[in-house]
Amino acid sequence: MNATTILLVGHGSRERAGNDEIERFAAQWRGVHPHWRIELCFIEFADIEVEEGLARAAQGAQRVIVVPLILNAAGHVKAEIPAHIARARQQRPGVRFDYAPHLGVCEPILAILQRQLLHCMHELDMPDPTTTGVVLLGRGSSDRHANGEMARMARWLQEESRHEMVDLAFTGITFPRLERVVQRQAALGLRQVVVLPYYLFTGTLIQRIGRQVGHLRVQYPQLRFALGAYFGFEPEIAQLLSERVQGLLSGHLQAVPVSDDAALHEGHRHDGDPGHAHDPAHDHSHEHQHEHPHEHAHP
Repeated sequence: MNATTILLVGHGSRERAGNDEIERFAAQWRGVHPHWRIELCFIEFADIEVEEGLARAAQGAQRVIVVPLILNAAGHVKAEIPAHIARARQQRPGVRFDYAPHLGVCEPILAILQRQLLHCMHELDMPDPTTTGVVLLGRGSSDRHANGEMARMARWLQEESRHEMVDLAFTGITFPRLERVVQRQAALGLRQVVVLPYYLFTGTLIQRIGRQVGHLRVQYPQLRFALGAYFGFEPEIAQLLSERVQGLLSGHLQAVPVSDDAALHEGHRHDGDPGHAHDPAHDHSHEHQHEHPHEHAHP
């Protein structure tokens, strides 16, 4: 019996390819850590969601480490997953449940974005960065702290580059949207625009972003556009998760506190929370992108 189970929590997507990618990521991560028992569940749009994932992970285990595969902390990270963990503790008092931090704003994520930006600049034949605008495009959330994490990452990216304009845009819930930011950059005389999606895996929002950039190319024929890729399979993501788990196993990292009161939280908060990022199309990426009749966004 493996005394500890690692439960990886992806967002889940209406787009099957998004869930397939998270499953493939989990399989690759298991290959890196063959001695760990790694289980996978999703917040929604999947056969195994968080409640069932916790129940499966607890079977035959003394400890479960819950690892969110999510970029920013909004409703899912702050309320929904903790509620499931608190209820699992009540139902299984003999099992220890620890909650690892979400991916968050950190140097490894910045390194991925820098690499994406350089790739896009090569695609544009290395134009002058001072005439090339950058747009960091995230899901957007009703949680201002989650949006603030995105703003911090945009600022970091600007300070570590020669680009004079690194703007922030969102696909839903909050503003500005991509079209407005490109309009501003065009009005300021920029000649190229690099759009960097802040997402972990594919999904309906990634597809939408591709269409939006296509429309912008037609609308602004004087601009050249380059579109970055989501980054769930970049090595830094798996390494970050591994470091979180190893830190909790060794005692060098403290688990995120989850109060007993968290169990009172009910329902799914469509507010913005993979790898992945909600919007009416929130998915991970995510993190995690699917369509809803109302708008909400996941980091």
